[in-house]
Order: sequence, then structure tokens, then C-alpha cells
Amino acid sequence: MEYENQYQHVEEAKYDCLLFDVDDTLYPLSSGLSKACTRNIEEFMVQKLGVEGDKVSEVNRVLYRNYGTSMAGLRAIGYNFDYDEYHSFVHGRLPYENLKHDHVLRNLLLSLPIRKVIFSNGDKVHVAKVLRKLGLEDCFERVVSFETINPTNGINTSDDEDTSSAEILDANTSVFPDTPVICKPFKNAFQEAFKIANINPQKTLFFDDSIRNIQSAKEIGLHTVLVGTSHRTNGADYALESIHNIREALPELWESDTKKAGVACSGKKLAIQTSVMA
Repeated sequence: MEYENQYQHVEEAKYDCLLFDVDDTLYPLSSGLSKACTRNIEEFMVQKLGVEGDKVSEVNRVLYRNYGTSMAGLRAIGYNFDYDEYHSFVHGRLPYENLKHDHVLRNLLLSLPIRKVIFSNGDKVHVAKVLRKLGLEDCFERVVSFETINPTNGINTSDDEDTSSAEILDANTSVFPDTPVICKPFKNAFQEAFKIANINPQKTLFFDDSIRNIQSAKEIGLHTVLVGTSHRTNGADYALESIHNIREALPELWESDTKKAGVACSGKKLAIQTSVMA
């Protein structure tokens, strides 16, 4: 019985799923897509929603800080627009040509003996285009995108009054209205992703460049990796300057298959040794 317990302890992997964000996680911030996306969002706010041009950057900053995405914030304060139109305007003009096939990351992902899932606030067209540009479209078992957890196109039929830009920028504003958009960093977005992709958060490692997303993920039970910096922050179990550093920082992700094979070949002695390493 003692031997069986040791064998089972070695055989059971710590993680059975790797959950990846896309933007500024699978490719670096230096690509310029994030900067272009912010510019496009602010142009949409001015051209399509009538937000004052001299206030748009600050309004966008406040909405992003409080809602995780500008879209979620805009819908929360009463702006009514078609999600597909928004995504087409914001993502349709991004400099995707800046992204190149990442053979190093592709080889790393394909060598990992653990299921891999995408979880992005981006729309499905954007996510597919990024993965294709990076040469990673066949590296993931499933993609959870904006449409996956927001199946309707979100036309607001509420008669509630809009919140003005002045109210948003009011320094005394501490309570913001709820948003109908489901997205990271809100816990309901993670819960939807878990249900859709059959994910056990206690056995899942989550990679994201957003500190707020990482902190929310940690609170809900995920193991976490902050990407884009080597400095760990509150809520991050690991920190990677680049996603390319995954093997150096987390070699145990590749050890699960080796351990299983080693136990099968070497029996009780190796089982005891590897249980100490785990």
C-alpha cells in the first residue's frame, strides 16, 4: 500500500492545463499592436460615440483601469454600439505585419505534454489572425475569445441615463456602474472559461501580461505567471521577461512525462526520488 501511494504521488502531474492570454503575452509589447489598439479605441470613442477629443485619452485610461477593457467600460456608462463594429474598427487596422512566425515559441508549445488553451478578451477574428501570424494556430486545443463568453452582440436597450465624461473624470467618483460585458479581470469571465473549456483552476497555470488579471486569477484559484517582466508582483507565482523564458523558469512542465516513464521503468526507488523533487 505504501508503494502504491508513492507511485500515485509521482504519477499525478501538478498541472493538467496551461491557459494563455494572447496580446502582449504570446508576443512582446514592443510589437506596437497595443499602442495602435489604444489609438484606434480613442478614435472610435471620438468618431463613433462623440466623446470629447480633449478628454478621450483620460476617459479611456479611467475606463480601462476600472473595467479591464475600454469596451466594458463604455458599455457600463451607457454607450450603445455594435460589438462587431467596435472590433472591426479597433482591431481591423492593427499592424499585424509587425508579427512574425515565432519558431522558438512554437517548438516550446508543441513540446509541452500538457493541454493548452487560449483565453483572450479579444474577438475571434483578432485572436485567429495573431495566432496565424505567429505560426501558432495549431498549438492550442481550444480558444476562448470574446464571443465565446459574450454570445450576443450587446445592443443596450436600457433607459438608464448615460454617465458623462465629466462624471467619469470626477476625482470623487468611487462607484462605477456594472458592465454587461464579460471579460477579464472579472471573476465571472474566468468561471465561464473554466466551464466552457473544462478547466480545473487548481490544476491550471495561467499566463497573462496584466497584473490585474493575474491577481484576479490567483484569487479564483489559478496558478499564475506574469509575462513581460522578471519582477514578481502580488498574485504572481512566477514572472517571465518573455514567454520564451518558460522552459528556464518552469522546467517541471516538461518533467511530467519523464517522471511517468521513469517510474514505469525503474519502480519504487525512482518513485521515491522523484517525489522528493516534486
